Parts: sequence; C-alpha cells; structure tokens
Amino acid sequence: MTTAAADATADATTAEVDANTDANATTDAAAIEHARALLGVSRLTNAALTRWLHGLPGVDQVGCEARAGALGTRSIKSASKAWAIDLAISMIDLTTLEGNDTPGKVRGLAAKALTPDPSDPTTPRPAAVCVYGDMVAIARNTLGDSGVRVAAVATAFPSGRASLAVKLADVADAVNAGADEIDMVIDRGAFLAGDYRTVFDQVVAVKRACGTARLKVIMETGELVTYDNVRRASWLCMLAGADFIKTSTGKISPAATLPVTLVMLEAVRDWRETTGTQIGVKPAGGIRTSKDAVKFLVAVNEVAGPDWLEPHWFRFGASSLLNDLLLQRQRLRIGAYSGADYIADDSPSTAY
Repeated sequence: MTTAAADATADATTAEVDANTDANATTDAAAIEHARALLGVSRLTNAALTRWLHGLPGVDQVGCEARAGALGTRSIKSASKAWAIDLAISMIDLTTLEGNDTPGKVRGLAAKALTPDPSDPTTPRPAAVCVYGDMVAIARNTLGDSGVRVAAVATAFPSGRASLAVKLADVADAVNAGADEIDMVIDRGAFLAGDYRTVFDQVVAVKRACGTARLKVIMETGELVTYDNVRRASWLCMLAGADFIKTSTGKISPAATLPVTLVMLEAVRDWRETTGTQIGVKPAGGIRTSKDAVKFLVAVNEVAGPDWLEPHWFRFGASSLLNDLLLQRQRLRIGAYSGADYIADDSPSTAY
C-alpha cells in the first residue's frame, strides 16, 4: 500500500470513529436531557438522582406482602385456565445459562421452542430462547425466521463485575451474532453504594450498544435487600432507557418473588402514567409450575393492567416452567396427563 493510500485509509477510519463518537454523544446527551427534564434539574448529578429516587413513596412491606398473598389465592375457571396456560407459554423466555451448555443443548432447546408439543400443533411457541452470547448464532440459525426471538445475557452476567468497555463489547458480540434482545445486569455494588449516576450511565451506554435490540435490565432484586430499593432501581433503569425491567439472574436466592414483582408492576404502571411510555416486566428464576405462572398473570392484570398481558410487555424467565404448562395444558385438553416419555423433565405439578 502506498503512503497516500495508507493515509487515506487512516483518514477514513478516523472519520468513522469520529462519526460513531458523535452519534454516541448525541444519544447519551438525549438520554441525559430527557432525565433532566423529568427530574426538573439543570444538571443530572448523583445528588439530583439521589433526591429524586429517595423522594419516591416508600413501599409498605406488610401491605405489599399481604396483597401479593391475596392475589396468589385467586381461583380461575377452567376456560380461563386454558387461556392463561397458553398465554403463559407465549410469554416464556426459554432459558439455558449453564457453564456446560453445548451447541447440541442449545439446538435442542431452540427446537423445543419451535415445536413445544409435537402431539398438538395448536400449542403456542415461547416468546424467546435465552442463552449466553457465544451461543446466539447457534440459536439464531436453528430458529430462523420463526418469530421466536433470540435473547442473550450480557454485561458480564451474572455478576456485572467488569469494565464498561468489556460490557459493551459483550453486548456488541451478541447483537452482531443475531440477538434480538439483550438481558444486561446492573452494577449492584454501585447501586447499593448510592452511586446512581454510574448505574444510569451504564444502562444508557448499553441501550445505545443494543441498536434495535430490546434491552431488559436485570436488577438482581435478591441483592437489593428492601422493597424500597427495588422501587428505586426500577425507576432508575426506566429513566436510563430500559425496555424491560427484570428481577433476577436466576443464580441467587431469592429470585422472582410475587411481592417484588408487584412492586415492579406498580413502577411500570406509574411510569406510564408519568411519561406515557410503557415498559415491560420480566420475573425470572424460581417460577416452575403452572400455578406459579397464573399467580403472576393475576398480579399483572390487577396491578399494571391488561395492557401488559401479552408477550411484548411481560415475560417469564424460566427453564422448567414450559414442561409443566404443557402437561397441565394436556390435562385440560384430554383429561389426563401424558405418558412418562411425553416430555423430558420433571413430573407435573398438582392439578389446579
């Protein structure tokens, strides 16, 4: 390559970097301007975020848990059960996030998403298959243009302990491989230390890196200790541009509890009333039976409202839930459970 050609290539590369930097700065500036307007401040400082978040109404722990308990005891009729089971299936992010995941395991999971019940073609498909970033291409190739989306965990999942540059590279790899959705984790250490601006900036940066992919922000509610913190984290993530707020990684206990999800449902309801923007909710971890799923759907309807009762706005992060829903669906359809080799997994939960 001649010196002139090398100089031209370098100039083009520099121009591209500068253009990307300008675009990123514009995106971040727009997010900050939106936050400043909502908070009514001239500068988006950590102090301003702290005043705003700590000015949110506190959560009545006793009242929250009592309401969740009451919602969890609601009974529904058989026709409604059939509808609820199909809806729950369509809301699942069918998940495998293990260190021993193999290409064959991911292909098998994706194949199951495409044909959940080979004996009944009317069975709805799950919303997405959720995998680690290095498995995205395999899931994408198996799912094709079926409409089942590919979700990828990113940003140093599950701990979130990495530099922002590493987190953004993680997101870029997943998006470039074909991910439709990104499930990021917040820096819980920064949040619990009161460094809300760092959490805000990281969510904004990841949202920008997602491009057209939807962003689910995992708060790891089991580490946030209080319902007040769950409410503050929910509002902070929505302020920064989350498309979904998500309870957990599924790697710690407690994971998705009904009271925590109730607090998050109240947050997205109030956010829409405040801003006009609807945000999704994804409880993940520990939801294993049809009974569990129906309890969450009742809470969605009663707390956030029926607008959230569809897969674009509510998801279940689960691995074993689908099998139980399929078994319960078959029982309602033909009056009996299948044989032992109908699906591979646990035995069905008690009929409800």
